[in-house]
Amino acid sequence: MKQFVCLLSFLFSMITYAQNIQNNPNSNHGNKFEQLGSTLPTPNEYRSASGTPGPKYWQQQADYDIKCTLDEKNLKLTGSETVTYINNSPDNLTYLWFQLDENEHSSINNANYQSSNSLSKQAIDRQLKNLESTKEDNGFGVNITKLTDALGKKLNYTINKTMMRVELPTALKQGHKFVLKIDWNYNIPDRIAQGGRGGFEFFPEDGNHLFTMAQWFPRLCVYSDFQGWQNHQFTGRGEFALTFGNYNVAMTVPADHVIGSTGEIQNAVQVLSPAQQARWQKAQNSKEPIEVVTLAEAKKAETGKSTVTKTWIFKADNVRDFAWTSSRKYVWDAMAISIAGKKVMCMSLYGKEAYGVYRPFSTKAVAHAIKTYSDFTIPYPYPVAQSVEAANGMEYPMICFNYGRTEKDGTYSEGTKNGMLGVIIHEVGHNFFPMIINSDERQWSWMDEGLNTFVQYLTEELWDNKFPSRRGPANAIVDYMKLPKDQLEPIMSNSENIVNFGPNAYSKPATGLNILRETIMGRELFDYAFKEYARRWAFKHPEPGDFFRTMEDASGEDLDWFWRGWFYGTDACDISLDSVKYAKADVNAAAPKRDNTVYRNVEKPQLNSFDDLSKIRNREDKNLRFQTDVDTTLRDFYWNYARGIEVYDTTKYAVKNSSPFSELDEADKKNYDSKHFYELSLSNKGGLAMPIIIEWTYADGSKEVDRIPAQIWRLNEKAVVKTFMKDKEVSSIKLDPMKETADIDELNNDWKGTETPSRFQVFKMSQQARGQSSGSNPMQKAAENKKKGF
Repeated sequence: MKQFVCLLSFLFSMITYAQNIQNNPNSNHGNKFEQLGSTLPTPNEYRSASGTPGPKYWQQQADYDIKCTLDEKNLKLTGSETVTYINNSPDNLTYLWFQLDENEHSSINNANYQSSNSLSKQAIDRQLKNLESTKEDNGFGVNITKLTDALGKKLNYTINKTMMRVELPTALKQGHKFVLKIDWNYNIPDRIAQGGRGGFEFFPEDGNHLFTMAQWFPRLCVYSDFQGWQNHQFTGRGEFALTFGNYNVAMTVPADHVIGSTGEIQNAVQVLSPAQQARWQKAQNSKEPIEVVTLAEAKKAETGKSTVTKTWIFKADNVRDFAWTSSRKYVWDAMAISIAGKKVMCMSLYGKEAYGVYRPFSTKAVAHAIKTYSDFTIPYPYPVAQSVEAANGMEYPMICFNYGRTEKDGTYSEGTKNGMLGVIIHEVGHNFFPMIINSDERQWSWMDEGLNTFVQYLTEELWDNKFPSRRGPANAIVDYMKLPKDQLEPIMSNSENIVNFGPNAYSKPATGLNILRETIMGRELFDYAFKEYARRWAFKHPEPGDFFRTMEDASGEDLDWFWRGWFYGTDACDISLDSVKYAKADVNAAAPKRDNTVYRNVEKPQLNSFDDLSKIRNREDKNLRFQTDVDTTLRDFYWNYARGIEVYDTTKYAVKNSSPFSELDEADKKNYDSKHFYELSLSNKGGLAMPIIIEWTYADGSKEVDRIPAQIWRLNEKAVVKTFMKDKEVSSIKLDPMKETADIDELNNDWKGTETPSRFQVFKMSQQARGQSSGSNPMQKAAENKKKGF
């Protein structure tokens, strides 16, 4: 009976304790150390609770045979593709979804995910051009000219912005395949002026183009066990998710162009000169980069434009995408390395504008990245890895587009060199995340950008112990973590809905993994678990839960508290040492006689410049060698400069900085002087996100309606500001004129035009390629002083 009473008393105390916690908002027992539990997807036969692919895991396959022609004169690409789609899912499919990413540039078929924009006191011409009416077709985007099955029978299809649904004549069953043929074309956009992943850059000095052909053909969406079709619209930020397959691609281009591409070249003898073919064969066994196409050959090709064409043929197996580049401006160098006993050709393509910095560093940086990533993940499985200088930063299987150009005299700044090395390592690293460990970039940007940035940090640290890595060390993320809560989102957010995209998708995940490796788990446990994740999910489609579960399963560490706080939350770390009590034991006394406790305040530490923990441990690890020690040819001016071998130049130089702004030309002045600009501030008082429907009534009595999708509220659910440029003066504005949105208060939906317009300044802004070195630099001044005999 006494035991029963004690049990009741204990249960009653526990219930009371739990109620007190629930009713006490200041309780120190929250949910920070609860298991993620139902926050993660329920394990099933496709994905196990340990983070491994389940016994019935499946994924689709899509094989492509593509022929295309680049029309440089008319800046147009025309293509024809045969797609073989294999259904390995247990579902019967009645339609297929394709991505048409080039519709990003279309005024008709873009995703139309708009954002707030304000009317400032100054503007540039490009901003005003973006306000031009986009209701007319601007001529960009994919044109589907023919779509049939293998026998030539027409298939029905529907284009929804950047997606295309193709209806199948009969349901495609498990284990069966379907072959379809698509003819298409599109006008190639100016990537520098219009933005986007692919397009051209024009060089007015020599009259030539540099083409980067990316996300350029209709591509199958992923159909998966966890989502079905991944057919989210392409807005330009969230990149893509694609199905693995085999590619045979033939590209017809001007005969004086050089092509770099995903895959291996199949007809080098037909497209290279005998001298170039001999150099290509020499590069197959060279440990130093060999110029297959030399600088002299590239400069000569720039002076004339061939009127005939050549067809380059490439083949790539088990890749999730295919990209290429073409230009007569290219120098092409190559060297061979060995990864797990297999040869990998490391290569670079670049114009004369980048020669001074790409020739000594690019291909060696590619090789270093491939070797280091292979050590931390899985051995690189492809036969090629290449870096292309294209004033860009974007990645595809076996090829990536980067930036970094010198001054006209061949010198470059330290920032240009380190920026180039960082972007090459980062973009080459994307071969692993997500090209091989194939996560869904459009949904979870951090799974490719964050994981890749983390291994980029490890790779940079092993390039040079003084490399100024920007993302990875914990102290580098502090300023972001200190931002107000309304400027932060959890890492576990869709890529389209993030305000501070860079810190959220790149820096914070990379920093979190570095904290796990250096502070929480230790290098040995972390490296084993991270490598296991890469091994399990190579050439498959992992989700966040698969990563979280594998890291715990392979390490024996319960990390749910870390995922919850760092990935699912926005809290920051702020641990304060408020006081210290100092005491000694009086062991001879029968009872305490006096209080020996001394109270003192601890001063806040001063912040000093220091090497981060990874740099220190890397130096102490005698098994590690830095690439600039292994290959001393990489020790340039700035390697010495960082170590005080090159003397710092403390002289002050007068540098004339030309303004990037200039006056509008007369045509633009006349055009914009007649326009009317309106900045609308709108607030969401009811709380329900709905489209914004705006009826404009002009002074001449005519009317116009603009419709803005509900996604405009995604970055700020309470208020947005939207600016419009109109050809006529507006007399009144009305929201939801046809009462489509169930607006509960129509009294705040109207505006009468009674204001005198204010004025803002407009200028034309010159364009500069990304990564271009500019202004005086230490390397330049050292050369000048050496000439003078100093």
